Amino acid sequence: MRFELATSPGAPERPNEDWASVALPAAGRGGTLVLLDGVTPPAGGDGCVHGVPWFTARLGGALVELSGSRRDLTLTEILAEAIRRTADSHRQTCDLSHVRTPQATAVLVRWGGPADPVEHLVLSDSTLLLQAPDGAVRAVLDDRLDRLPREALRTHASADALRNAEGGFFTAAADPGVAERAVAGSTPRTRVRAVAALTDGASRWVDMFEEGDWSACMALLRKEGPRGLIDRVRTLETSAERRTQVIRWKLHDDAAAVFAEL
Repeated sequence: MRFELATSPGAPERPNEDWASVALPAAGRGGTLVLLDGVTPPAGGDGCVHGVPWFTARLGGALVELSGSRRDLTLTEILAEAIRRTADSHRQTCDLSHVRTPQATAVLVRWGGPADPVEHLVLSDSTLLLQAPDGAVRAVLDDRLDRLPREALRTHASADALRNAEGGFFTAAADPGVAERAVAGSTPRTRVRAVAALTDGASRWVDMFEEGDWSACMALLRKEGPRGLIDRVRTLETSAERRTQVIRWKLHDDAAAVFAEL
């Protein structure tokens, strides 16, 4: 097995809100991959005294622990329980009803022995790539955010009206019920050679700058690793800034990528 991960803050003066981990059980059979992209609140706060990095660390830690210790639970159930635990840990100090209460996108992958399937879950706009033994790459996406009209997301107020709401998009925040909205499934272990998870700051190489498709992205990760992919994204961002090219959302975003060869 081979595992590599890397992450980079969007700005050195701001804390990195992405969170990533790969864990292997003591028995040496199977493993878990977790990737979270914390949602930066606008000026004015999120009703929480702790902040987004605290939230992603708490949620990520719960996801890793539950994925390994509760093999009887589905990934959907694990995400729901991790959200519940995290919410309970700051329910008495923070306003969890705030629309911008700390929240994150989520990618979760779990695999066992050769006869066990590779389970996956994606919530919101982070990306999961599954590579078959023949090299074919399948992207697992929760594209609800991309399907919304761009004008509907132009201001914080209009975007917040669609956040964790019917007809909008969903993130892991304080309501365990959003776990049911995640894109979840499984693939026979024999049909998965490698997996990769990308926050949207890293997936820009494909979906913003169009340097290649998902297969090319997986090939880049295999050759240069997650650090190489993120470095390439940073170079493209700087080049676009020099050309005064319009960048969606913000010029630099927190970026995280995980590559796991099973």
